[in-house]
Amino acid sequence: MDFDALAGELRTLRESVAGVTDTVLAAVDGIPIIADAAEGIDPAKISALAAADLGIARQAAHVTGQGTLSQTVVFSSEGYMAVYAIGRLALMVVLGDKGLNVGRLLFECRPVIERISSILAA
Repeated sequence: MDFDALAGELRTLRESVAGVTDTVLAAVDGIPIIADAAEGIDPAKISALAAADLGIARQAAHVTGQGTLSQTVVFSSEGYMAVYAIGRLALMVVLGDKGLNVGRLLFECRPVIERISSILAA
């Protein structure tokens, strides 16, 4: 696995979208793969939480007949946590502050997710 390429993708996303503070890439079971996160962020805890979030959201999409889940976004008083499905085997977590432009994040994440998916498949 090309960890340098994965780290580069996470760093590029953080640098290109104002308000993104931290990113974590994890296996769908909640095991962290790599993180671009501040010292106070525990990638293991974030990964486990995101895996649970993704699992519940996938089930909700299935039960309601809304198709395949691609992302969830948690809106909080001090910021955001977005969880993106990367195929069936991985997920990406993006944390952002109150200044995060969620629309811009959704737009910028699509190509990043495609590149990360390719890196993980190699």
